[in-house]
Amino acid sequence: MDNFNLLALQYQTELFGNILPFWLKHSQDREFGGYFTCLDRQGNVFDTDKFIWLQGRQVWLFSMLYNKVEKRQEWLDCAIQGAEFLKKYGHDGNFNWYFSLTREGKPLVEPYNIFSFTFAAMAFGQLSIATGNQEYADIAKRTFDNILSRRDNPKGKWNKAYPGTRPLKGFSLPMILSNLTLEIEHLLDKEIVEQTMDECIREVMEVFLRPELGGIIVENVNPNDTLSDSFNGRLVNPGHGIEAMWFIMDLGVRLNRPKLIEKATETTLKTLEYGWDKEFDGIFYFMDRKGSPLQELEWDQKLWWVHVEALISLLKGYQLTGSEESLQWFKKVHDYTWSHFKDPEYPEWWGYLNRRGEVLLDLKGGKWKGCFHVPRGLYQCWKVLEAINADKSKQLP
Repeated sequence: MDNFNLLALQYQTELFGNILPFWLKHSQDREFGGYFTCLDRQGNVFDTDKFIWLQGRQVWLFSMLYNKVEKRQEWLDCAIQGAEFLKKYGHDGNFNWYFSLTREGKPLVEPYNIFSFTFAAMAFGQLSIATGNQEYADIAKRTFDNILSRRDNPKGKWNKAYPGTRPLKGFSLPMILSNLTLEIEHLLDKEIVEQTMDECIREVMEVFLRPELGGIIVENVNPNDTLSDSFNGRLVNPGHGIEAMWFIMDLGVRLNRPKLIEKATETTLKTLEYGWDKEFDGIFYFMDRKGSPLQELEWDQKLWWVHVEALISLLKGYQLTGSEESLQWFKKVHDYTWSHFKDPEYPEWWGYLNRRGEVLLDLKGGKWKGCFHVPRGLYQCWKVLEAINADKSKQLP
């Protein structure tokens, strides 16, 4: 772990030599536009439905790399063709984004899922920087306005909960807004940015983060911010809590709030300790804060994104605070992740393992897994490791 340069090279090489070529080659629909995400182990398409949030994530990923790494035309072309497909087919005309489409672009599922909106805003915001295209900027801004208008009822008229009986509010939206606001800050009024940042920090760190539960984050609370003793109210998703903490660290850097960064680092460690499988290693997908049986039958699976996001949070915590515990946990999660999720024979990583760490589904993409967590995680870890290595070099006599 002392050789951060070699570690940085490992993450960089995997990103550029393995992951990105896989998605550039196998996911682009050259006939109708957009991306295939349902790809088997070898990269063959096994279903052609297109899921808006995964389309947006891939537009964002290749736009971000174009903006921050290198002006590669193939990256920009990949992002633009996906964005044009989204612009034409992905919404109802008022930038209410569907959940899924047919291959040709016909709507399959109504705009019930707010994360179709959040990743469309991220995508067009990042692409507007890459292209200077004002239309893309306007789409991002109008979508963000729609998100804010739906904050109190993210699913809108498609909310299946009976009104008034158990009106829980969820962690996912303030968590995503913590990241999205920074992503499209260049398009937003300063007042909106500051207000949204403050609200997200308060919700994440003071409402859903519960000191009385040992400092872990719950997925749902009552409208008055109290705990709910129900399936949804007891639900803990360790991966969500850990991912949110590097969003909060980024906000702490942006706002120059070192105590906020320290608290996020501490919360990452507490959540990992809570969510780590002491018998088989890896991080549980779902948990119940009271230890009761869960309604999520996949609760004990080990998922790719949970472990990748943990790597980012742990590295950022070490970089920003010098936490040696973060570094030790990073080594542990790094070893598990690379030995279990990386396919030794074909490109891209597996997404779904059983509790023992055995491959459950050998797909490389599907309805929920696309071109996002693995490449974003590799990019983030690579850049943080480079920064750590540079800092270490400065300290050498």
